[in-house]
Amino acid sequence: MIEKENTKYLIGRLWRDWLRSQIIRISGAVFFMVVVAATSALYPKVIELAVDMLADSDKRVLTLLPAAIIIITFIRGIASYSQSVLNQSMSLRVIAELQKSMFSKLMYADMEMMQDTKTGNLISRFTNDVNLMRDALSRTLTVLGRESLTAIALIGMMFHLDWILALIVVITFPLAGRPILRLGRRLRRASTNVQTSLGSLTATLAQSFNGIRLIKAYGMEKQQNQQSEWLFDEVYRLIMKTVKGRARAQPILETLGGFCVALVLAYGGLRVISGSGTLGEFVGFLSAAIMLLQPIRSIGNFNANLQEGLAAVKRTFDLLDTEPKITDNHKAIILNKAKGNIELIDVSFSYENSRPVLDGISININEGQTIALVGPSGAGKSTILNLIPRFYDTDSGSVKIDGHDVKNLTTASLRDQISLVSQDITLFNLSIEDNIRFGDSSADLEKIQNVAKNAAAHDFIINLPNGYDTIVGEQGTNLSGGERQRIAIARAMLKNAPILLFDEATSSLDAESEFLVHNAIKRLSEGRTTIVIAHRLSTVMAADKIYVMNEGKIVEHGKHNELITKDGLYSRFAQIQFQYIKKI
Repeated sequence: MIEKENTKYLIGRLWRDWLRSQIIRISGAVFFMVVVAATSALYPKVIELAVDMLADSDKRVLTLLPAAIIIITFIRGIASYSQSVLNQSMSLRVIAELQKSMFSKLMYADMEMMQDTKTGNLISRFTNDVNLMRDALSRTLTVLGRESLTAIALIGMMFHLDWILALIVVITFPLAGRPILRLGRRLRRASTNVQTSLGSLTATLAQSFNGIRLIKAYGMEKQQNQQSEWLFDEVYRLIMKTVKGRARAQPILETLGGFCVALVLAYGGLRVISGSGTLGEFVGFLSAAIMLLQPIRSIGNFNANLQEGLAAVKRTFDLLDTEPKITDNHKAIILNKAKGNIELIDVSFSYENSRPVLDGISININEGQTIALVGPSGAGKSTILNLIPRFYDTDSGSVKIDGHDVKNLTTASLRDQISLVSQDITLFNLSIEDNIRFGDSSADLEKIQNVAKNAAAHDFIINLPNGYDTIVGEQGTNLSGGERQRIAIARAMLKNAPILLFDEATSSLDAESEFLVHNAIKRLSEGRTTIVIAHRLSTVMAADKIYVMNEGKIVEHGKHNELITKDGLYSRFAQIQFQYIKKI
């Protein structure tokens, strides 16, 4: 079995899945690289002719050779430009396709994976890793194409001019190969550590900037500075490790290059002095040897760039190869126009590497009923809401909609039947109209305004400078908490699904807005199955049935008045809340 860290595997897969589709651009770039290599190899020949003509006082050196140089440089310039554009076009297109595939993978990834992975690490894949891959792709074609072809052409010209001197060069330079390859393997490991640290740094920066209000409120500036300074120093240390590793190839190549030129100068000079060679051949060969240093230097340094790029490629492939646990089975059916009967049958669930969150939960909700889940934080209420749209799968037991196990339904059709309003409001940096339209992409402005009115949002929206065209800012920072929540409720109303899930949906509303929204939810809930999670018991008193949860189990259930008389957990909640209200 081929390991995914294997260079051959990574390069082979990159070619098969991504580069092969760019064969036209690659072929065009290679063609122009051949032209660049051929014209580069002509320079030593021109120099040889120039020296010999000058020695013979040949006047063609004043006309023919300058014209030849102009033509050669013009052709080389056009070919270099064309090769560079095609090369960059190829690498940028491949990177864009990889980015699209990674983003698509994340959009369809499990909630568990998304919540367990730092946002900064994910963003790092699209920024830092991508830059390394782009540089590696571009340099790979340039080095393996243009520089290698140029080196071959120059070596061919050197054999043409003096095969003995050419052998000296050809035998000497490969000596640098082994230590440079060894350096490259170390660099790949170092580069992987750099990318991991950059991901952590990105995550820390995002947390700090998003939480700046809390940081200032609690006087945490010093602690945040210390943490970020440590990360900056760690990134510096790791990057310097790769810089030093990359730089180690330079003295090896420079020393060998100097050694070759010294041998050429000594032996070639001896041949000219002894009369067995011409000055033109010697100068031309020496020029070719000096010109060869640049492509050889690029080839020597190339392995370092390649290994850094392959480290990024591996991280990208690891992401693309992550298979979601929540998938449609081959017999999954489409759920159309759900009635809204929901059953949880002996459901147990635990998040990865944690204690059980739900333990043997059984709930039966009939079509059109409104039920409430109450209990202390951590009791498992929100987890139940996560299981119904199948954000997670149960460890045991089953969740059924209209008699169908949710695992036997297509996830798209299942979630199409559900509207969710969470306590964690997500708004995009778009207009209010566009944020509400997420509930129904085909809705017109009139329909959007109607649901906004029902969600008690219309009045504050029209009083904003740009009304429904107002940009809400990142995560809705231009709006208050209550305003964000009402927009989220309007979005859920617009979806008009038969199953409604409300997780602390009114927690950020003032008393007046809460009253209006409760009336709207009541109207919206008519004929629909509704599950409400709330800590304020005043919001669940009218529910058809209330389930009281504690430590992952249902400890009580019934209507509000029934539970009050039982003198249980619900009754104690009610006494605390209503006594507090009376005191106020």
